[in-house]
Amino acid sequence: MRILAIGAHPDDIEIGCAGTLTKYARYDHEVFLLIMTRGGRGGDPKTRNDEQLRSAEIIGAKEVIWGEYEDTQLTPKMNQLVHDTEVLLKKIAPDFIFVNFGDDTHQDHRALHKATVSATRYVRNVMFYEVPTTQNFLPTVFVDIKDVMAVKIQALMAHNSQVMKTNIEGLSIADVAQSTAIFRGIQGRTQYAEAFSPLRLFVNL
Repeated sequence: MRILAIGAHPDDIEIGCAGTLTKYARYDHEVFLLIMTRGGRGGDPKTRNDEQLRSAEIIGAKEVIWGEYEDTQLTPKMNQLVHDTEVLLKKIAPDFIFVNFGDDTHQDHRALHKATVSATRYVRNVMFYEVPTTQNFLPTVFVDIKDVMAVKIQALMAHNSQVMKTNIEGLSIADVAQSTAIFRGIQGRTQYAEAFSPLRLFVNL
């Protein structure tokens, strides 16, 4: 299968679904990452670019694709965002898409969610993931990531410039990821889990 994960900024995908993507890659599915901005508001774009590439290698992604939008400027570019995503979908033809959940305090995450819903209107499997700024997330799909939790943390730590930028004193992004995975794991009846809310999810019988 072909799996496409879409994020507004470097490290969004890792916090949301790196464990799931790693499991797909380990079973020889093709994993593509689409990052819409280079996260210039959160650090040096070149540094963040290099960190994202290292993280993608850890996950086992086939390719990292950049959207070339400016950080915090996705909302004014909504129509272009939909178009560019549609073009990429025709090129990759993904079987599964993962993207930010819509209720979020960051405007880029909200804009990306809205644009992706429009662009994927003919795609079968579209799943929404959570990040630390997500609100009111009520997942119904869980993926057991117990065997790849260490890889998820390693992928996050590859974003070295962002590790302590959680706005929570004394907590690193790894701490946040592990706490979330434990909480979702409890809900899903396992040690560690990533959780998703589906727009559409087909089960093949």
